[in-house]
Parts: sequence; structure tokens; C-alpha cells
Amino acid sequence: MDKFFFEDMEAKIPRGGVRSRFAPSPTGYMHVGGLRTALYSYLIAKKSGGTFILRIEDTDSARFVEGAVEIIIDTLKGAGLRYDEGPDIGGPVGPYTQSERKALYRPYAELLCQKGLAYYCFCESHAPEAEHGSEDAQSAYPGTVHDDPCRDMPYEGSRRRAGSGEAFAIRMRSPRDGDTTVMDLVFGEVTTQNKSLDDMILLKRDGMPTYNFANVVDDHLMGVTHVLRGSEYISSAPKYNLLYEAFGWEIPQYITVSPIMRDAQNKLSKRHGDPTYDDLLRRGYMPEAVLNYIALLGWSPGGEREIFSLAEMLDVFEISGISKSPAIFDEIKLNHFNSEYIRALSPEAFAVMAEPYIRQAVKNKDISAGAVAAILQARCGKLSDIPDMIAFLESLPAYDTALFVNKKSKTDEKTAHDMLSAARPLIESLEDWTQAALHDGFINLAAELGVKNATLMWPVRIAVSGKAVTPGGAVEICYILGREEVLRRVTAGIDMLADGQSHLRV
Repeated sequence: MDKFFFEDMEAKIPRGGVRSRFAPSPTGYMHVGGLRTALYSYLIAKKSGGTFILRIEDTDSARFVEGAVEIIIDTLKGAGLRYDEGPDIGGPVGPYTQSERKALYRPYAELLCQKGLAYYCFCESHAPEAEHGSEDAQSAYPGTVHDDPCRDMPYEGSRRRAGSGEAFAIRMRSPRDGDTTVMDLVFGEVTTQNKSLDDMILLKRDGMPTYNFANVVDDHLMGVTHVLRGSEYISSAPKYNLLYEAFGWEIPQYITVSPIMRDAQNKLSKRHGDPTYDDLLRRGYMPEAVLNYIALLGWSPGGEREIFSLAEMLDVFEISGISKSPAIFDEIKLNHFNSEYIRALSPEAFAVMAEPYIRQAVKNKDISAGAVAAILQARCGKLSDIPDMIAFLESLPAYDTALFVNKKSKTDEKTAHDMLSAARPLIESLEDWTQAALHDGFINLAAELGVKNATLMWPVRIAVSGKAVTPGGAVEICYILGREEVLRRVTAGIDMLADGQSHLRV
């Protein structure tokens, strides 16, 4: 075996400084847990002035989804998680897509075979699992973990069989005694008896590396110092350590994060209809709000503050703040975060974001999208709520005269009829159709009538909206609808109250 190959590979490894990586499989849209892994890995690197790497792990061709790599790249960039090295921008230890690194893995597997730490396995019973790269495919040979008949075959004999064209996989020869202790920065020391470990597959029969093997080789060759993974991989960590020790490589720092749960029993899962990151964006959540919220699903910054920009997270992030306990994804809580981010926007920026959603419901171009946005910003949880909130502006919904009855405003159907009848001449004669003029006009009219402002405003709002809850009050809604439409709706309300009708649509 060419020792210069290994020397050259070692010489390329970046040394010094923190290097973390996000290494997703291109299997579809980014799920929330994956984005959190990327975020924490990004924060770990950037907190220390280090390097954040994107590596695409596509060794399992059966699960590959066309276009998924582009989705991953677009998601990270859209969320502000700019990587320093990756498949589209290159770097000193590329390529950054595992299928393009295929030629690198066999020499390392062969090296372990030469050392007696791995072996060729020709067993037909391994064929299905050897073609699969997922974590659950790394099971032992059927039976006990150490009864693979190929385990003790001499290396040279194995080479001759392989040279004759016989298909094979390469498996790690795990130790049969002792134990392996993994040090994790979140979970502490985790010790596993070696006799419980299987002889994991390193290279599949098609020559592609398995997930576990490629991860270890690539993390070493890319100089990765901090490896962040989900807790489902903690049982595999002893295998990683045995590989690092077999090669004589330094073991990186492990950071294990607990799962994000839908509820106390079930993990968040796309298979069960839980949202991906793209789903959340389509529902009208802002990327910054989603990133902020998922950061707190398993990490505590300390104190009571919850709203952090990405730059502010960098200032306060510490690995010690990562929790061992699973976190429950709460969309109501996410709504709160999103509404905070919406309110923090400038009115102009919100109007631009909101206009497409406004025009889904309000086709009438005489109604100003900017004016509608102004009444929505303080009341909007997520952008996709907007169409339902303002559909009444396009057409007055059917409503019942019972809506005019409001104890707090001291209105009943008779009072409402009287208030609308008094308001109609004001609406007809108002010289300036501005919010200020409407406000002053209604306030002065209420004073003349000797009633509270709400006693007049409530019936007007019901008449012009047909709803008990609206974004904006009577003044804002009247201004947006314009004089002609307001008169039409108020007149319809007067007629309906006079006739005792209900469920009127105009």
C-alpha cells in the first residue's frame, strides 16, 4: 500500500482552530431538527472564530432525492448560516460530497485489513444490509455479534477470493473484551462493553462506504474538531472511537443533542405530518423567528430573555447551555416568536412582505395594501393568517344582528340601529376622508349623542366588517373601505336592524 497517499492526505488537513460541520443526507426538505443541528454547529465554530463546513453525505443512493442538495444549500443560506467550505464553494479538503470522495475510503479500509483490524466478508447473508447505508443497517451478522465466519479468514486469502471476482464487504473487527468510553460534552462519559458491539460494515459490496465509516474518515481528513449529532447516534459513538483509535487519530469533541418532540412520547417527524423548515416558511413564519425559536429547543442562554438575532446568539452561546432533556415543539410558542419579529419590522418592510398575502384575499385594487398592512402588523402571528383576517374587506360576510349586542359597549340591536342612523349623515358629509377626520368626526358625534365612544364605534365596526374581531377598529376599516363602500354597508346594517333580519350578505 502506498504510504505516500496517507502522508499526502495528512498533510492537507487544516490544523488549529475550531472546525465544525453540518453533514446532512440529501433526502428531501430540511426538517426542524436538522436545521437546529446546523445552527448549533455554526454557533460552535463561529463563537470561536473557527470554520463551519457543509458536507453532503449521499452514500445511501436508495434514499437520495433529486434536488435535495440545492434545498440544503438554499436553506442554510436563507437562514443566514453561511458556511466557509462546502460543495458549491469548495475549500482546502474537498470534495465536500461523499459520493465524489469514493476513491478515498477503500485505502483506509484496506489499511485496517492489513493491520488485522478489519476483514473481508463474503457472506451472502450480508448482501441486503451491505447495500444499505442507513444507521439501522449496521447490524451484526445474524446470530451473536461475533459469529461471522469470515472474521478469522487470513487477509491474503481474502484478497485472492476478491481478486477472482467474488463480491465482498469490509467489516470492522471489533474487540471482544474490555469496554469503550466515549466522552461527550453534554452527556458526559458513556461506557459500552465491547462484547455488545457488532462488526460494523465499513465498505458495502458496491464499494461505497457506510455512514459510520465515511463520517470518521471525512471528519479526520477535514480536520473537524467538534462533532454535533442527535442522541440517536450516541450508541454508535463507541464504534467511532474504535475507528479513531485503530487509525491512531485524535478523537474530536462530541456534542450530543436530545430530540425535538411533538409531544411527550413522539419525536417530531415528517412522516407523521410534522412541518419541515420549508413548511414553516410557507405557513408565513419568518426565517429569523424560526431560527430563534429552534435555538431554544434544547439550549438555554440563561436569564429570561428569549428573542435573539443570529449575531446575538453568537455572543451568548455556550455548549454548556445545551440540555440533555428532549424539547417539545410548540407551534403556539413559535407564533409568539414570529409575531415579535413581525412587530420589529419597519412598516415599509412589513408592507412588502404582507402584500402577496393581502392580495390573496383583497382583489379590489382601490383598497390600499399599504393601509391594510398598517392595521395588520401589530396583530399578525404569521403571514399566512392574513387572508382569513381581512377577507371581509373584499366582501361583507353574512352575519347575525346578535353581533351588535355588546354589554361592554352598552349596545343592543335598537341602540345599534340608532347609532348607525346617526353615523350615516356624518359619513356622507365628511369633507376629508382621512383617519384623523373619521376619528374626530365619530368622537364628536358620540359626544353630541351623549354616549360613550364605544357605543357608537361598536355598531359601525360590526356593520362595516360583519365580524366581532377585526384587525383595526371602526376608524381604520372605514378609511380603508372608502366612503362609498362604508355607506353601502352601514345602510345595509340599518335596514337589517330595522327589519329584524339576520344573516344578511351584501
